[in-house]
Amino acid sequence: MTATMPHVYPTVLHMVAAAAAAVPERRALQCGTETLIYRDYAACIAGFAAELGPDMRGARVAVLMGNSLDAAIAIYAVAAAGAQLVPLNPAYTMHELEPILLDADPVAIVCDAGLEIAVRALARRTGIKRCIAVGPDNRLTAWRGSLLSIQSFPTPESLALLQYTGGTTGRAKGVNLTHAALSTNVAQREALLPSADGERILAVTPLYHSYAMAMGLHLASYCRGTLTTLPRYHPKDALETIARERITLFAGSPTLFVGLMGHADFGATDFSSLKLCFSGASALPVETMRRWEQATGCGICEGYGQTEAGPVLTYNPRNGLRKIGSVGVPLPLTEVEIVDTETGTTALPTGESGEVRARGPQIMTGYRNRPDETAAALRDGWLYTGDIGAFDEDGYLFIRDRKKDMVIVGGFNVYPREIEEVLCKHLDVVEAAVVGVADSYRGEILKAFVVLIPAAKVTADDLLSYLRERLTKYKIPAQIVITATLPKTAVGKLDKVSLRAESAS
Repeated sequence: MTATMPHVYPTVLHMVAAAAAAVPERRALQCGTETLIYRDYAACIAGFAAELGPDMRGARVAVLMGNSLDAAIAIYAVAAAGAQLVPLNPAYTMHELEPILLDADPVAIVCDAGLEIAVRALARRTGIKRCIAVGPDNRLTAWRGSLLSIQSFPTPESLALLQYTGGTTGRAKGVNLTHAALSTNVAQREALLPSADGERILAVTPLYHSYAMAMGLHLASYCRGTLTTLPRYHPKDALETIARERITLFAGSPTLFVGLMGHADFGATDFSSLKLCFSGASALPVETMRRWEQATGCGICEGYGQTEAGPVLTYNPRNGLRKIGSVGVPLPLTEVEIVDTETGTTALPTGESGEVRARGPQIMTGYRNRPDETAAALRDGWLYTGDIGAFDEDGYLFIRDRKKDMVIVGGFNVYPREIEEVLCKHLDVVEAAVVGVADSYRGEILKAFVVLIPAAKVTADDLLSYLRERLTKYKIPAQIVITATLPKTAVGKLDKVSLRAESAS
């Protein structure tokens, strides 16, 4: 199918400014009991951008915050200050954050007040000169009611976002995306999933994640709608919010849909306001989609992308043929091809599986400080996704597998190498292997196999406690198996295929 491209703003910051000018009194944000109208949203963005100061232009600013009005303001204020945003998971341990901050080299970090002591210590170690703690005594909503408006805008070609994603080498990779890439991708998605003026959007995934940013924060600004987020996700709160706030669009994921359907209040929830749900982050089981749609009367459009792609590449259209089990058709201005997995240069015919590659204006410029990995991912203008897929006769994409050694746990990309390296730093561990195992709720869970030194007394529970001190919650294996040996291939490489087969049986 062909779709007409809607208006493309120069940057996502222009979308907020346009909304503030057109509908100043309309509610822009809601989180918990707090709300903010568009005029005040723009004023707070402008006020905090001024506080960040002119020396931020061209530099990077890290934001380490949970969902809140302040987090949304901070994200746009970094752009208004002319800096590149580095959004980070506030649940990360300092062990996880340190190498990322050393790589990103931000001039400032904005964090929730509860993290201030640990973050300030980390800032000193990593050479970050400025730390701004946001809390009851220092709210970014302080400019509410002022006469400020957004006056300074970045250029479309300047870097907007440095989004860190897992690395196959165990090191996180920073994805560089321009303002043009982000704003164009919003419009591209609008072509297939057109929104109405003033949509009421619920995004319960964290705003530091590319999915919530694209399908929640920026979408709301584009359609001049109200974005509702939850300070902390709980199924009961999400269900109550859908009914109370008359939510029209819900940005979900397979884990969220399953969790909501499993809650005791699901059957009694009023879903009559819902017009459309989105699904992303990981593959949506067909049965999950059917159960949700039958129970709520609201359809789910599934799409596909990755951080390196701005992040959206394909979607099932809102008004058109929607194929259950498919991730839809390419967005306008986007080319997607299936190529052979050996050379990546031979385009394969309809129905044949191969690696998915894509090109378009939303694609990243490259990985920060990773020239070799950039060269491997970006070849002759194509982004090689590492995913295996096939097109059907109607041009709909089906994702079959992943070429990369990656596990998606509850919508988060996890690279086993990172966990293996942490395990192998334990004095009693000789060797470790981590694989993904199918799980009906999370999509996949992690299972670790560990070989210990002779006579070691450490237990699986001990190793789990060790990991919890060093890794965020979703990277912790659901199970650790202590074994005498790990299977190897004929050439002596770790045989993860055997481990996955053993775990699935």
